[in-house]
Amino acid sequence: MVTSKAGARWRRPAFSLFAVAAATVAVAPASARDLPWPSEVKARYRLSFNSFNVGVYNFTLSYSGQTYSAVGKTKITALFGAFKWSGTFTSSGSIDNAGPRPATYLMRYKTRSNVKSVKMSFDGTGVKSVALIPDKPPDPDVIQVKPDNLEHVFDPVSATMAISDATGPGVCDRTIPVFDGRARFNLKMSFKKREAIKEKHPSGQPRELVVCRVKYVPIAGHKPKDFVRPWIKYDQIEIALRAIPSAGIYVPYRILIPSTIGPAAMTAEEIHITAANNSQIALKQ
Repeated sequence: MVTSKAGARWRRPAFSLFAVAAATVAVAPASARDLPWPSEVKARYRLSFNSFNVGVYNFTLSYSGQTYSAVGKTKITALFGAFKWSGTFTSSGSIDNAGPRPATYLMRYKTRSNVKSVKMSFDGTGVKSVALIPDKPPDPDVIQVKPDNLEHVFDPVSATMAISDATGPGVCDRTIPVFDGRARFNLKMSFKKREAIKEKHPSGQPRELVVCRVKYVPIAGHKPKDFVRPWIKYDQIEIALRAIPSAGIYVPYRILIPSTIGPAAMTAEEIHITAANNSQIALKQ
């Protein structure tokens, strides 16, 4: 069982990682972009810690022409109800041949005692504005986020869509620059393995996962001491993606964040895809 002190140390970086990882619902084309983006992707994920169910994550991503909008909602209960966390993520922007171009991002979450939010806007070069509630000055030992750290970065939702330029075996060969409103970090991806899966409800899609190793690389907005013998194993994170050729995308099937106090995981329960031609694809565990 996780103690409240350990849980507090786990909470901040783990949620930041899940915010990015959970948003990867329609991030990478399974082949060259010869198919239009699906008009909608809806997904439901189970969140667990040390094999105990602790919450759910529901996500909807919609495409219309050259624009996208996304909404994610999370509810987590742990420590026999002593810790409760709920959050909402929204993001919007445009997509062109260079990839996603975020315009707005909002994350609002609450615990038993606090309500916090992060609101960002973007222009053509990067982050234009950031509004935090509460807006507290960073601790003196936090590495300062500089203006050049905010150039050509993605919010936690559009970050995952940036993987959309990867095709075929290169789906795991990416380094994604991310700013979540407080911390600036890179997600360095590399290929780990391929894994066969079974389906209780046949979907007609390939029954194989591409497992990517993901290394969380802090850049700014963090305390250096947090990365000296950290709880989270930042170089052993995994995202398992499943190709959906008929929709021209990959979807995440499993996300694993290991730590010295146990693994956190996000596992797909249901994913419903409406392709551009209105055909329906359902993936169920």
